[in-house]
Amino acid sequence: MIAIVGGGPGGLTLARVLHMRGIEAVVYERDVSREARVQGSSLDLHEETGQAALREAGLEQEFLRFARREGQDQRLLDHTGTMLLEETTPDDAPMARPEIDRSDLRDLLLDSIPVDAVRWDRVFSHAERVNDRYVVHFVDGDSVECDLLVGADGANSRVRLLLSDIRPSYGGHTLVQSSIADADRAHPELAAMVGRGNYWVFGPDRHLAAQRKGDGSIDVSMSLPDPTDVDAVAELPADWAPQFHRLLAACDAPFVVRPISILPMNFSWRREPGVTLLGDAAHLLPPVGEGANLAMLDAADLGRAIAAHPQDLEAAVAMYEPTMLARASRTAKMSAITADLLRGPDAAQKVLRFFQGEPLG
Repeated sequence: MIAIVGGGPGGLTLARVLHMRGIEAVVYERDVSREARVQGSSLDLHEETGQAALREAGLEQEFLRFARREGQDQRLLDHTGTMLLEETTPDDAPMARPEIDRSDLRDLLLDSIPVDAVRWDRVFSHAERVNDRYVVHFVDGDSVECDLLVGADGANSRVRLLLSDIRPSYGGHTLVQSSIADADRAHPELAAMVGRGNYWVFGPDRHLAAQRKGDGSIDVSMSLPDPTDVDAVAELPADWAPQFHRLLAACDAPFVVRPISILPMNFSWRREPGVTLLGDAAHLLPPVGEGANLAMLDAADLGRAIAAHPQDLEAAVAMYEPTMLARASRTAKMSAITADLLRGPDAAQKVLRFFQGEPLG
């Protein structure tokens, strides 16, 4: 049996790929139930990564039912309110990076696997190798034996501790996030301002982002360079245009403060039989739209490797890890360059030049 710790996009994609091939796998998720919490922001799934994983999982058509082509719209402004770039997605545009709500993606994946393939309210405590298997222990005292333990448990992965002593470090900025429910009804002017997709505003020392979701809400976030600034989270400097102050003031969900952590660019680990990692547990990158996509592609690759070596899981992991780590290293370098575009007093112009075709790096 394969034990997958973590029921995010990566863990659930792996479970789906394995169950399609008749390979027993169980996801152990810390949430107490499927409905335990709001799943967060919208995701843009890239054709060559996240969408490729869904094709491997046989879920492309289901994905297209939820995907929002119009979510690829982009508006870029500076803090004075000057529109620098506006891109509206044609109705026949390719679905290169359509948006999907995290909740819709999770439901799609959960509905594609047996109900008993997910065990809820299972918080990973530790694991130990006994003979040729791992015994996985949970904080409630329960335990389970498995032939392969897969850490899909995110940025603060506990499974990662089995393979490395390296911990994530502060990445230099903090995200402050909230949302506006039923935006078209409650704040039609702001909803029209944000539009159908992504809305970015860059100022001298921070940027503000808003994103339309399929459920009618708008996610709002602000990136701050110094975590001590979060005391004034619901405020912007006086030189920001009034509409941006109104956008923050309209948020009706509690502000969540999230310091961004990253792993080293070329992070890897000592090989240990019977355990491996995927997604943020394996490569924690700056949040520039690659994390969920890579996690799902990791899952598809690992599932394919296990299907090729169902009786030799060590051979499967040996097939999976080098490719995954090399890809993660390449993506980490590009993500760092992208993250640098978003920083500094000239961020708006740097991002504009990127959208106009100037190469990264």
